[in-house]
Amino acid sequence: MITFANRLNTVQEYYFSKKLKEVRSLAAQGHPIINMGIGSPDLPPPPNVLQAIQNSLYETGAHKYQSYQGLPEFRAAVARFYQDHYGVDIDPASEVLPLMGSKEGIMHISLAFLNEGDGVLIPNPGYPTYSSVTNLVGAEAIFYELDAANQWQPNFEALEQLDLSKIKLMWVNYPHMPTGSQPVTATYEKLIAFGKKHQIVIVNDNPYSFILNETPRSILEVPGAKDIALELNSLSKSFNMAGWRVGKLLGSAHFLNEVLKVKTQMDSGMFYGIQKGAIEALNLKQQWFDEQNEIYARRQRRIFQLADILDCNYQNDATGMFVWARLPKGKTSEKTVDKLLYDKHIFVAPGTVFGSQGEGYIRFSLCVPEEKINEAIQRF
Repeated sequence: MITFANRLNTVQEYYFSKKLKEVRSLAAQGHPIINMGIGSPDLPPPPNVLQAIQNSLYETGAHKYQSYQGLPEFRAAVARFYQDHYGVDIDPASEVLPLMGSKEGIMHISLAFLNEGDGVLIPNPGYPTYSSVTNLVGAEAIFYELDAANQWQPNFEALEQLDLSKIKLMWVNYPHMPTGSQPVTATYEKLIAFGKKHQIVIVNDNPYSFILNETPRSILEVPGAKDIALELNSLSKSFNMAGWRVGKLLGSAHFLNEVLKVKTQMDSGMFYGIQKGAIEALNLKQQWFDEQNEIYARRQRRIFQLADILDCNYQNDATGMFVWARLPKGKTSEKTVDKLLYDKHIFVAPGTVFGSQGEGYIRFSLCVPEEKINEAIQRF
């Protein structure tokens, strides 16, 4: 009998992969499903980005294998973007590593830093891929709890009480998904100090910093951050390019050179045309973000109305492309999600997908046209 790798026993099929099969099945049966569960932008990329990739298709060498480290002009565009929007100096030659979306970076970083049995600090609630990848590489997931009372920021006193002797990595994610909480300067400073004190590499996953947020931040702003921190970033959310799979890892050459050893075994470089489109996107002015945020703000206000109908509480000032809503006392996440799906044909994400601290919450996506949100409201 053919047997599979033991590591597969540590993970299950991604919740959204499994649940969306059910959602698609209901839609195929004729049910008018409104999908508010997924953070996949429904708006188009900028027109000049589409033109850039189109023009690139006829350039010499466009269809050859590309460098693992990306085009020099792509890395330069990333460095300019970080200087212009975050005030962070990045060396384009050595401190930028292109990725096929930032999600693959989670695996690359884990393979580069973790041995079997090493510990990894993972936020609860947080992105499920942090824990699944940790399990796949044979490391140990150690969850640190975030809660509304502390504005979803790490509790450093509680962290210091843990046995940190085997911890190698700490995943952080601000603006935070799923809650939308923003980072505060003190949090970034404490994270860098904590990492240096215990020799734990801090990795900030930062794809949401321009959505409904007037003050984009990077953990690399903190003096000395590159000594101990890495940052993942992506064009998926802010530029409506999720399917293009364009991400980047930023940090010191000392760290990136080791991650590159893993990456070179996984792909053969990012397609030339996608890099040319990404360069165009990274050179966009503030007007692009302002226009996108006007749309998201209108949608957010309507989602708030839907949350009010369900008697939920939520943060009015949350950033990112989701609304994280606390259910009325006594209601559980997955039962509420199934009731909405079967009774009203509205799909939202249960908070439990993101960890035990998500029980009692549901998450609405803003990647839904305003007329569809209005239709959902009308169903009540």
